Amino acid sequence: MKHTVFAVASALAALSFTPAQAEQSIVIGHSLSPTSHYGVGADAFIAKLEELSGGEFTGTQAPAGQLGGERDMIEGLQIGSMDVVITSTGPLGNFVPEVFALDLPFLFRGYDHARKVLDGDIGQELLAKVGENQLVGLAWTENGFRHVTNSKRAVKTPADLDGLKLRTMENKVHMEAFSGMGASPTPMAFPELFTALQQGVVDGQENPVTVITSSKFWEVQNHVSLTGHVYSPAIVLASPILMDGLTDEQKGWFDEAAKASAAATRAEVNRLEEAGVALLRENGMEVITDVDKAPFAKLAEPAYAVYTDKYGTELVTRIQNVE
Repeated sequence: MKHTVFAVASALAALSFTPAQAEQSIVIGHSLSPTSHYGVGADAFIAKLEELSGGEFTGTQAPAGQLGGERDMIEGLQIGSMDVVITSTGPLGNFVPEVFALDLPFLFRGYDHARKVLDGDIGQELLAKVGENQLVGLAWTENGFRHVTNSKRAVKTPADLDGLKLRTMENKVHMEAFSGMGASPTPMAFPELFTALQQGVVDGQENPVTVITSSKFWEVQNHVSLTGHVYSPAIVLASPILMDGLTDEQKGWFDEAAKASAAATRAEVNRLEEAGVALLRENGMEVITDVDKAPFAKLAEPAYAVYTDKYGTELVTRIQNVE
């Protein structure tokens, strides 16, 4: 996979940034469809960058995992075969362990709480940590609150998860949480997921409404339960090799483009949260909205130790205390 990703990325990089070019084209990689909230964010990034640079920079999307899974693309940023990536935080914790705190189950009270955390001091501190790991964190963006889908049965209580083979991200916190809630977590790169659901390799998965709708999971899943068990942030990352070759003014353009991307993505998440449930039902999914989250949260509590045993409770407490 990595050799394939590198070959494809290298081909695109031939069109990418070099200081001598009059017009410098960047590629923005992500794992979802070009019309998804990630696609909306990528388009906003490109539009703002082209506007601020007066056409000095242009850009294109490489959507739908064309350049590999999210972990592959993050590694591509580190070696300079990728320019910009919009990614979930699932695999990012493997590079920046502090980010695992954001993936703790039932940590965020709602969208306002999550966005205040990421837009405030905590979010900036974590972006700085990203910058210590051969990556450049430009801005926090988002996927939304994650919910469970499956092809077997409606999930109303933790007992309904018992034995379900559930695809999770490659994230130790998520895996521990679902083990505690009774499921059988199966980590898998996102580009492999649809086929795995189709072939019955896994019974279900968990993702925000934004991802469930853009991926048309109703084609391979019958049930969705609005568990809201984890808030799923996302991040706009850039290659340090790209950024180190820019002037301060150009770096400012990239920062502003990332902010525009985050704002556009959040607006699309808001829209899809309102319209998505109806869309899922229109396409034949049974949607369980009245989920009692307390029993799930209780069983997921041991997953906190995956983070706190290594890094302590200070950051978790700070996040919980943000009003």
